[in-house]
Amino acid sequence: MSVSRHYILAAGGTGGHMLPAYALAAELLSRGHQVALITDDRGTRIPGAPAGMAVHVLPAGRLSGGPIGWARAAIAIRQGRKQAMALMGEFRPSAVVGFGGYPSFPALLAAKALDIPALLHEQNAVLGRVNRLMAPRVAALAVAYSNIHRLPASALSKLHLVGNPVRDEFVAMRDQPFPPFASDGIFRLLIVGGSLGATVLAQVVPQAVAMLPPALLSRLQVVQQGRSDDIEATRARYAELGVAAECATYFADMPERVRWAHLFIGRAGASTVAELSCAGRPAIFVPFPAAVHDHQSHNVRDLVAAGGARSIPQPQFTPAGLAKQIQKLALEPGALETAAARAASCGRPFATRDLADLVESTGGAPMMDVIRVGAAHGRARSGARAAGATKEMAE
Repeated sequence: MSVSRHYILAAGGTGGHMLPAYALAAELLSRGHQVALITDDRGTRIPGAPAGMAVHVLPAGRLSGGPIGWARAAIAIRQGRKQAMALMGEFRPSAVVGFGGYPSFPALLAAKALDIPALLHEQNAVLGRVNRLMAPRVAALAVAYSNIHRLPASALSKLHLVGNPVRDEFVAMRDQPFPPFASDGIFRLLIVGGSLGATVLAQVVPQAVAMLPPALLSRLQVVQQGRSDDIEATRARYAELGVAAECATYFADMPERVRWAHLFIGRAGASTVAELSCAGRPAIFVPFPAAVHDHQSHNVRDLVAAGGARSIPQPQFTPAGLAKQIQKLALEPGALETAAARAASCGRPFATRDLADLVESTGGAPMMDVIRVGAAHGRARSGARAAGATKEMAE
């Protein structure tokens, strides 16, 4: 018989942090547990939150703006920590799980102050700032890649390789055949610039398509997501080329678009890489050059090494170079199918289950709460801990 427990998840307000948190929340709820989420205003606007999960928006400071900005961040973090401690005193979680991002920081500090077990999940191959700071202070660190950069030596023994949770629709594609691709059949190209779009894709991809041999160009179908400023020009360029193209700033049915595609071109965010590898779809990645510590380039290294993807640094992302890569994959017999299989070999379809198992193994059973010295026994600890941690983050 399973025991119902309470868990708090804390995640920053970007899709990269929120979607894995949503996936874990849904799994824990399905196991009969109660789940609450701590986030910021941006996080509440990310779609996909499971029904039955309580959402709390707490103050969280972002370190920027020099000493004045740091001081403001310290105040916000201290406020967020205080509110998180009050919430935990009422909700009495068995464990707190942080997914990175500044909004997760006060909740993790609160868990530490109350001696509540805490875990972290890192989506990228480079440990983010909050997770890097808290890694030595938590019970376990779940990661998506075997080779993690910027990992504190003291956290090495806490690593658990689970992967990135993805939606069930992407996992289901593993059991479905790769879309039929004949030498004279339709060639389906999916281009995605991420939540912010990517002007470089709007500029380079249509030019590369124009360089394709007429026989391949005539078979091409394109779906491209991009920035609102770029969409009309992109759509017009494909129309000039006679290419059937659907261009939009957002596609609500992204799993279906991936299932439909023969080849993906786009950024290398952690969720995107995990979805494509689970689904088994070949890709040409253009890592975002401004990503902190170039983490998008690190995200795709395993996939590239396995032969399931190719990665082109943005400065080398030219129409001629892209056209050459597209032709290699589309015209060499079996190339797309082989790349798809190799991509799938890197997928971790049980990431959500494995992460939930880790959380359950770390959080104590509710009966243990009875013998604790009060859920709020750590409240008397000084708020200086939050200020000290803020200083450490700045350094």
